[in-house]
Amino acid sequence: MSQGHTRRRALTLLGATGAGLITASFSGTSDDHGGDDYDDDHEDDHDGVDGLAQVRAAHLSPDAPNVDVSVEGEPVLEDVPFRAVSEYLELPVGTANVAIAATEDPDTVVFDEDLELAEGAFTIAALGELSGETQPFAPAVLEDDLSDPGEDARVRLVHASPDAPAVDVTADGGETVLFEDIAFGDAGAIEVPAGEYVLEVRPATECNDGDVVAEFDVSPAAGTVYTAFAVGYLDPENAPADEPFDLKVVADAEADEDAADTEADGDEDGADNHDGYDEDD
Repeated sequence: MSQGHTRRRALTLLGATGAGLITASFSGTSDDHGGDDYDDDHEDDHDGVDGLAQVRAAHLSPDAPNVDVSVEGEPVLEDVPFRAVSEYLELPVGTANVAIAATEDPDTVVFDEDLELAEGAFTIAALGELSGETQPFAPAVLEDDLSDPGEDARVRLVHASPDAPAVDVTADGGETVLFEDIAFGDAGAIEVPAGEYVLEVRPATECNDGDVVAEFDVSPAAGTVYTAFAVGYLDPENAPADEPFDLKVVADAEADEDAADTEADGDEDGADNHDGYDEDD
């Protein structure tokens, strides 16, 4: 945990639908293009829908193989690699069986439980290690706040690095404390003005002045909600898997640019600005 371990990486903030997953909708139809049809039909569903829960999966276990996720016995996510975060899928409110199994060995089921789902948005995060060397494997259900942060950005930090101690996250050379004493499995959220930041990850101390072990450049946008997953190992050479420490930042919900255009153009000009998100969103 010395200054010599400091790394700095510019992060690409992913779109709200995530990346790199093969998905299928719950209607029973499959799509070989990563769930594009699902996105087209549900692109405005992130504000909550009566009687529905929005659920996504995050593979944050560094020594676990690629996994498949099924709900009520139906496959919904396939061949999910470490660090991947899925798009939000919809489930009826109530009890649902969720199972997670190794892609190459379906008989190896690492999670199979009935979950009580309420209205809102949730992330099922696979945490810890299958080996249990540092932290036991234990999927966690996180409640996601997708409400509009207005002119600010909301950033949530989820500590999922098995060999990392509790951390403080600062900016401006330690002058600004963003997160304090976030331990493995914990999460914290903060709203910040849009702009460019260098996040400094430090072991937690009473004065938030521990040695910086990693730095990450981020540029949160106004009206956008993010989750930053701290993943991998601080010491990968002596860990069960060679997965170095990193910060996986995902945009959970993005600002409604169409609404902003409508306000700027006025009602008459804004009538044609409701065609949905841009192709990149």
